[in-house]
Amino acid sequence: MTDLLLLDASGAVSTEPLVEHEPTLTPATPLRSRTAYAAAHVIPKPYAENVPGAPADLDWDATLAFRHHVWSQGLGVADAMDTAQRNMGLDAAATRELIARSAREAASVDGALVVGVNTDHVDDEVISIDAVIDAYVSQLEYTESTGAGVVLMASRHLARAAESAADYERVYDAVLSRANGPVILHWLGEAFDPALRGYFAGPDGDLNAATDTLLRIIENNLGTVSGVKMSLLDADAEIAVRARLPHVSSGSGAVMFTGDDFNYVDLIRGDGTGPVGAEEPGHFSHALLGAFAGVAPVAARAIRALDDGDAGAYERILRPTEALSRHVFAAPTFYYKTGVAFLSWLNGHQESFTMVGGLHSARSLPHLSQIVRLANGSGALERPELAAARWSGLLALNGVVA
Repeated sequence: MTDLLLLDASGAVSTEPLVEHEPTLTPATPLRSRTAYAAAHVIPKPYAENVPGAPADLDWDATLAFRHHVWSQGLGVADAMDTAQRNMGLDAAATRELIARSAREAASVDGALVVGVNTDHVDDEVISIDAVIDAYVSQLEYTESTGAGVVLMASRHLARAAESAADYERVYDAVLSRANGPVILHWLGEAFDPALRGYFAGPDGDLNAATDTLLRIIENNLGTVSGVKMSLLDADAEIAVRARLPHVSSGSGAVMFTGDDFNYVDLIRGDGTGPVGAEEPGHFSHALLGAFAGVAPVAARAIRALDDGDAGAYERILRPTEALSRHVFAAPTFYYKTGVAFLSWLNGHQESFTMVGGLHSARSLPHLSQIVRLANGSGALERPELAAARWSGLLALNGVVA
């Protein structure tokens, strides 16, 4: 098959040549200039009762094989995060099992792994500040017992309970004091989860107030907080925060992990204040991205170009993926997981385009068609002919033919 069949929003079809790109290889060396995590999704059993409201029933072999795929490229895995459908189909029991299984697999290959710690095992929507602390600590202790690294995720419970910035500081200081190892903080914006509006600032706070709160939490916990992942889809806000972070080079401090799936190419490259791959941490962002789950081999090649001091190659390799990511993460942004799973299916990492909670239905065929087009143009199709055949079959199943 040499052509892709595409479908637009009016129902019109067109074709585009299938592009052959550099094959996916297993790199010989780890990444050097940047730390990069791909936030991995989960793969359900296609024949199981993974309908809205049902407990997640995962294909563990495929789910864990995808993590090995990410590790094989030299990237780390960020697991049990929102990309894994947390709060959107992945229930508390499945989350705990995912953390334990991923931790064992990471240890077997010396793979970098961080996982999300939250309060979402608590069924009540509204709880007290003390109950938020207890819920966080419960998940923290479990996660640390598996040997996984920790990402302290934004909590819906805390967003509802906090009346001021002081409440956020109280909770984070209490939880971080219980951590036994380094912790990455997570600032997730309301585009990803509307329930998190005003996070770190209180209900009447603004971005500047939230930034000040976050930085006070980091300053108060310098021995524990190793970094912060910002997912506000606001490059200027991220650059402003990372410039104010206490740097590791000063003896202790934190680094920025971009979670900006719209602007990651420039944020990872940095502001050009020093040699590529040798800048001080405040001048660039490391990466912890759901987008990288869909383009792991391309992302790894690009960062290796930075390792070699070749900013031009980095730009040529990674820049085309940004348009793909912007489309996958288009509003409503919280349905981006559908695009991540779709790319996984196109690339042969799962046998069925299905998701827990039936979330594979969250994007339209024309939306998926645009993913196919952009993936084809950016080198994100790891096995182009397989992808083309699978996509043509899905279209035919829905009555779309050339």
